[in-house]
Amino acid sequence: MGVASRTVSLLTSCCLALAACGTNPVTGKKEIQFVSETSELQIGAKEYAPTRQSQGGDLKVLPELTAYVNGIGQKLATVSDRQLPYEFSVLNSSVPNAWALPGGKIAVNRGLLTELDNEAELAAVLGHEIVHAAARHGAKAQERGTLLQVGMVAAQIGVAMSDVGSTAGNLMVQGAGVGAALVSTKYGREAELESDLYGMRYMQRAGYDPRGAVTLQEKFVKLSQAGGRNQNWLEGLFASHPPSPERVARNQATLAELGNPGGDLGQERYAARVAPLLAMKPAYDKADQALALARKKDLAGAQKLAAEAARLAPKEARFPQLQGDIALAQKNPQAALAYYQKSLALDDGYFASHLGAGTAQYQLRTGDRGKAELTRSAELLPTAPALYYLGSIAKDAGDRQRAMELFKGAAGSKSELGKQAAVEYARLNFADNGTRYIASGLQLDSRGQLVAVVENRAPFPVSQILLTPVLVDANGRVAQEGRQLRVSKTLQPGERASVNAGVGAVTDDVRSRLRIRVDSVRAE
Repeated sequence: MGVASRTVSLLTSCCLALAACGTNPVTGKKEIQFVSETSELQIGAKEYAPTRQSQGGDLKVLPELTAYVNGIGQKLATVSDRQLPYEFSVLNSSVPNAWALPGGKIAVNRGLLTELDNEAELAAVLGHEIVHAAARHGAKAQERGTLLQVGMVAAQIGVAMSDVGSTAGNLMVQGAGVGAALVSTKYGREAELESDLYGMRYMQRAGYDPRGAVTLQEKFVKLSQAGGRNQNWLEGLFASHPPSPERVARNQATLAELGNPGGDLGQERYAARVAPLLAMKPAYDKADQALALARKKDLAGAQKLAAEAARLAPKEARFPQLQGDIALAQKNPQAALAYYQKSLALDDGYFASHLGAGTAQYQLRTGDRGKAELTRSAELLPTAPALYYLGSIAKDAGDRQRAMELFKGAAGSKSELGKQAAVEYARLNFADNGTRYIASGLQLDSRGQLVAVVENRAPFPVSQILLTPVLVDANGRVAQEGRQLRVSKTLQPGERASVNAGVGAVTDDVRSRLRIRVDSVRAE
């Protein structure tokens, strides 16, 4: 066995020693569990609120619909094989989707509710998600991530030993998207079949007709086979819960095993409860069309459709928020602020409305420049824009340390503002640690002479680099200094330059102890 293989084996053994061997509370199967139940509960409790924010926020305009869905969910949770602090929310998103976080935190989008035919189909959706939580499918996804990390660490160690070498597209910053990552996790075949099976059993125990799970999957298969005409489905439920004829067949077999028990379909009851949402669907459709036009840069057309949506459903806070977003894109922060304020008067619990209002105030340079609204937005969901603008406000106020913290947080996003934040952080940090942004070393040029090589690793140009060759002793302490060198050329980010080291011919021993110290550098 090679060194790298032994390293992998050792690391894996160490990790397994830290894991617990437990019994799955749903299937009864023995399994190694890296994520404890306490951790599951903590993850769910911590990530539920920000994940709902990132997935459209709660549907506030129809609280009775959320109460209805929660009642069905709790009825199913009562008969599940694992008792958790289950919670059920309805999210304000047109994308047909439902998801579960570890610890029993479950959500369903309004876009899915409008596609169901009866309460039994809703029970099938919720029962399926309950099983995902109860059977630890989300926790298992994290455990697979842990094993992957173990493999990566082992691989890096192997690379180092073989002397070969080595080497945060959304607004959310690093650390804020844990729940969102779990939501988008594609469940494997076994997990989906397992959730279908036990979800149907829960339906029967709760008094629902498990045929609802069969008709639901039949509907999903037809929609998935329709291709691009159902892009919303492909980006929503089907991304994490892929339908298949096999799932339909398995559900039909499970129905037979259950003895075709019948039960409550709740068609009329469901129709009555969902009727207010269906009445608002034309308004939501207008808003979706407006958003599509805005993405195509047809801002005038988008604003017209958003206004129509607001007229059709004046109590829905998302529509004036959308109007504000469009006005901001039209470079009209004054109009945008008025829309955002209207949105916040209807619902002050959604991050995007606070973010928009704060951004508009920042651009208008009014009052506290939007600091209060931006702060509230970041509390609800940390995003690059909120942290970037707050960092700019702190910088202008002379609070350098706070500005650096905020810019560093914003830099965790892959967005354009995230990139700008990284530059701002580096500029502020450069004042004290500028030399750390310059990589240096020695190499032989084409004539066999030693040259000092430097590389600019700052995200902005630098100049006036001063270097000193030094000779270190066996303990790494400087024993002798050479003549100071100057790199007068301005270096762009990632650019290299070299200058004669001025040390003449040296022995191999001396060369092995030579270093290049970066004394100073100036940011441009």
